[in-house]
Formats: sequence, structure tokens, C-alpha cells
Amino acid sequence: MAQATEKTTTTGRGTTVQRIESELMDDIAAGVLEPGERLDEVKLTERFGVSRTPIREALSRLTAQGVLVPGEKRGVRVAQYSREELAQVFEAMHEIEAACARVASQRLTLLSRAEIEAAQSECVSAAETGDLTTYLRANERFHEAIYRATGNPYMAEIASDFRRRTGPFRAKKFASKEDMMRSAQSHNDLISGIFSEDSKAASDGMRAHMTASFLRTLAAN
Repeated sequence: MAQATEKTTTTGRGTTVQRIESELMDDIAAGVLEPGERLDEVKLTERFGVSRTPIREALSRLTAQGVLVPGEKRGVRVAQYSREELAQVFEAMHEIEAACARVASQRLTLLSRAEIEAAQSECVSAAETGDLTTYLRANERFHEAIYRATGNPYMAEIASDFRRRTGPFRAKKFASKEDMMRSAQSHNDLISGIFSEDSKAASDGMRAHMTASFLRTLAAN
């Protein structure tokens, strides 16, 4: 009986840590947490309604992934990159994003097509209302839907990692409603390429999209 109780407690804690980790990653990917921003353990315990133990475990996991970096007094901050480092990250990101678009176009199913279309609909709605936070999250869901469409969880995880790392930097390029509208409209070309099942068109479209994204990101940072 004691073993069962301990197992339940451990499983519950693991689920809590995963939830905290997931929500913080979403915040970072969507630019809610900015590059160099310090994460306050006390505020996080209040936000999630838990003790410091699961908070520290979640922060430790994100630090191990390079999403967070150690700060002063044993604290942690959102990773910050120089312009050269950001260019290098985007160079790698270009390749995996293009590969995901290419593979997704070859393996597209009705379900993955519906998920991509639904995410794009969210992007358009958020852009039209000028809701930046909602748009950033919808934009992440759009790209994540493309990753899932590859049917390859390893590719999807690598691509997701790059999006988490660059999220705070990419968020800065959306300074106006017009920026969001331009971004949402650029998704239409991506969708056309992927849905055409022409792998080269899908890959080339994603490369063009990522190049434009990098140039605007670099200008904003």
C-alpha cells in the first residue's frame, strides 16, 4: 500500500512538473517571456499554486534544454543570443523547417490538413483583431501542425526546439496589426505548397518564409 501511495505521489508530481514546463515553454515560444528575462520562483509558485520543488524541477529541465540559462544568485533567465548566434540558430532552423514542409507534403492526411487549416484560421482571426498574444500562440500552433504532419516525432521535436529557442526574438517583429496580417497572409503560400503535394514547392515556400522571418527578426532585435 505504501509503495502504491508513493507511486501515485511521484506520478502526480511528474505530471505537475510537465504541465509547468509545457506552459513556460509556450510562454517563451510566444514571446510572453523575453530574452534575458529572469524567472521568479516565488511568482511562479503563486501562478501555478505549487511549492518550489516542482517549479525548480521544471526550470532545471528547461535549463538542460538550453531554453533557460543560469543567472545570478542561482536564478535562471530566458536564453539570450547575439546577432551572430541568432543567425546561426536560424540557419539550422531554416533546414529543419524546410525538411518538415517537404515531408509533410508527401505524407499529408485529411486530419493533418484539417489541423493546419484550423491553426491558420486562428492566425487570421487574431491578426484581424490585432490580438498579439493570441496571434503568437496561433502561429506556433500553425507550425506545430506542419511538424506533426510529417508523421515523424523526431523531426517534430527538433523543429519545436528551435521554435522555443527563437520565440522571444521572433515575437519582436510583430510591432503592429499590419505585421500580423502580413505574416498570416504569408501562410497561404506555405499551405498551397504543402497541400499541392509538390515536395519541392513546399520546401522552397518554407525557405522563403523563413528567410523573410529571419530578416524581420534581425531588424527587430
